[in-house]
Amino acid sequence: MPDVPAPTFTIRGDLTVHRLGFGAMRITGPGIWGDPADGAEARRVLRRLRELGVDLVDTADSYGPFVSEDLLREVLHPYPGMVIATKGGLTRHGPDVWKPVGRPEYLRQCVLMSLRRLGVERIDLWQLHRIDPAVPAGEQFDVLKQMQEEGLIRHLGLSEVTVEEIEAARRYFPVATVQNRYNLADRASDDVLEYCEANDIGFIPWFPLAAGRLARPGSVLERISHDLGATPGQVALAWLLRRSPVMLPIPGTGSVAHLEENQGAARLGLDDDAFRELDERGREAWRADQGA
Repeated sequence: MPDVPAPTFTIRGDLTVHRLGFGAMRITGPGIWGDPADGAEARRVLRRLRELGVDLVDTADSYGPFVSEDLLREVLHPYPGMVIATKGGLTRHGPDVWKPVGRPEYLRQCVLMSLRRLGVERIDLWQLHRIDPAVPAGEQFDVLKQMQEEGLIRHLGLSEVTVEEIEAARRYFPVATVQNRYNLADRASDDVLEYCEANDIGFIPWFPLAAGRLARPGSVLERISHDLGATPGQVALAWLLRRSPVMLPIPGTGSVAHLEENQGAARLGLDDDAFRELDERGREAWRADQGA
């Protein structure tokens, strides 16, 4: 791969990060519940981040729950040169069980406990994991605004939201990032991405490595990967980085080897033809999956 600098993005004008970050969900147990199966390897992954120049780490209080934040503090604190983004607003009742709770007093508790677990006085980027449909959105946004004004949070973001919900939140506070599911074969949030790009809002795609039917043998993804001497996952990440200058992919893993492979995507150059072909086939696959 060509040795080119990893691209950067500046969050709200004052937090510059390399655009290929790390998602700390997979350093927990099966079902994102409990301790990781291989705790030593999970810690090696976190130590390797700084060596690879990864300076954006995304976590949440619900990962474990609490396990991910605790490991980040154990291995990386005091986080020199790194932005640790966390989320709150989802509760856990067992493996793969996620329930939103957006009561203002609970969201405040989420922030205060994340501050304690991460060992910081202010969270650089705190994101509302989900808007709770059982609580008026304005009440949720208002308490976030209050905590930002109190100095507990530097920047605020949202997760799994529509354009209309982003605009509603922006009446309370500047939205720094949006974290929606998005990948080569999932374009449901194209309109959200375009809105973020128009408004200089960082877009954090979760589940970035999924490729759906494009991952099948003989696919265009496999062919381009072979031509570039890369893995399909690296090509999928390189496509995301090329897709928009506000894109901040956060592939996660509990393996050092997989981490190193993922980070190689930052140095993988896609030419115009490869990008367009992947984009077109990805859109076709998405429409086919939707029955369109």
